[in-house]
Amino acid sequence: MREICQSVETIFQLLLDELKKSTRASEQNCQDVAGRLAAEVNRICTESQRIQASGDIEGSAQSLAQHRLQQCLHYYNLGSGPGRVELHSTLSAIVYRYITPPQVQSSYQARVELIKDFLQGFYLEALKAFRRETQLPPTYSPRSRLELAEYMAFVERFGKRRIPLPRNRSQQLIILRAQTFSQQQPKETSVDMEQAADGGASDSDQTWNDTSVHSVREAMAGQGSAAIRPPLGDESESLRQNVIDELVAYLKERNQQDCADYFVLRLQDLPTNEIESLLGITPRQRDYLQQRFKYHLLRFAMSHRWELVHQWLEADLDRNLGLLPSQWQAFGEQIGPEGQRLLKLKQQGLSESAIAQTLGSTVAQVQKRWFKLLELAWELRNRSDSGEGASSDE
Repeated sequence: MREICQSVETIFQLLLDELKKSTRASEQNCQDVAGRLAAEVNRICTESQRIQASGDIEGSAQSLAQHRLQQCLHYYNLGSGPGRVELHSTLSAIVYRYITPPQVQSSYQARVELIKDFLQGFYLEALKAFRRETQLPPTYSPRSRLELAEYMAFVERFGKRRIPLPRNRSQQLIILRAQTFSQQQPKETSVDMEQAADGGASDSDQTWNDTSVHSVREAMAGQGSAAIRPPLGDESESLRQNVIDELVAYLKERNQQDCADYFVLRLQDLPTNEIESLLGITPRQRDYLQQRFKYHLLRFAMSHRWELVHQWLEADLDRNLGLLPSQWQAFGEQIGPEGQRLLKLKQQGLSESAIAQTLGSTVAQVQKRWFKLLELAWELRNRSDSGEGASSDE
C-alpha cells in the first residue's frame, strides 16, 4: 500500500493560516479554499509514483502545498481584472503557434480572435474539471476574490498538465485542445479578408476562394471584371439589387446583422477607418468580421442561392457555368463520370431531392458534391481571367 502523505489536517492548517494572514477573505472562505487545496495535495502525494518512491513524502507535500498557495495568492494579489488578463496572456502565449493550421495563412488579428474563441470554451472545460476534482456541485461558480484566484490558478495548472502520448511522448493539455480546435475550423475563417473586401489586390496567385469572393464583391460594387461582368441595363441592375437584398436577408436570418451592416458599408466603398468608426469596432474586431462575412458570402454564392448569383454573373448552367469551350471540355474531363451525371441532372432542372433519389444519395451529399463542382468551375474560369491575358489587377 502506498504511504499516505503528511497529515491532511497539518497541511490544511498551514494553508489556512497563510490565507488568513495574506488575504482579507472571510474565515469560512479561507477554510473552504484551504480544505480544497489540502485535499488536492494529499491526492497527488498518494497517487504519484515519483513522490511515493522519493523517500520524502512529507517534504514533497509541504513543497506542493506552498506552490499551490503561492499560485493562488499571486492571482489574489492581482485582483479580478488584472488576474484575468494575466491568465489569458499566459495561456495565449502557449497556444499561439498551434491555434491556426500551418497550411493556412492568417493575420495576427485573426489569430488573436480565434484564440479568444478557443479560450472561452477552454475556461468552461476547466470549470467543469475544477468542480469534478474538488467535488463541488455542478452549479458552483467562484464568487469571492479568493475563490476566483483559486479557480484561475487551477485553470493555469489544468492547461499545463502533461498528457501521455504514444512512443513515450507527452504534451500539454491546452495544446492538444488548441490543435483539435484548429482542425475543426473551416478554412474560410482563417483566411485574411482584407484584400477581398477592399478589392484592390491581384488575384492571380490566390486560391479559388479569394478569387470568387473578389469577383462577387467587385460585381456587386459595379466594378466586375470583363470576363464575368454583368451587362449594363435595367435587367442586370435589377438582378444585382436582388442579389444584394437576398444576401442581406440571408445574413440576418443567420443572426449575422453585423456582417450585413459591414456589407452595406463596403458597397459604398467607404474607407476602412470610417467603417470601423460607424460600426464602433476596433481594427482587430473588423478583421474578424471580414472573415466571418467571407465565410457566409461563399456559402450564399456557392450553395444557398447559387442559381441567382450565377445567372446574374452570366455563369449559369445555360451558359456552361460561364466557361469557354476549352474550359468546359477540361471541366467535363476533371469531374469524371459521377460528376457528369450530376451535372446532367442539374441541367434537366430536377430538384435536389429528385437528384438524390436518382443517385441513391442524400440531399446533403448532393449539395456537397454540387458545391465541389461549382468550386472547380469557378477556379477554371478565374484562373483564365487572372492569369492568361488578363490584368493582374482585376
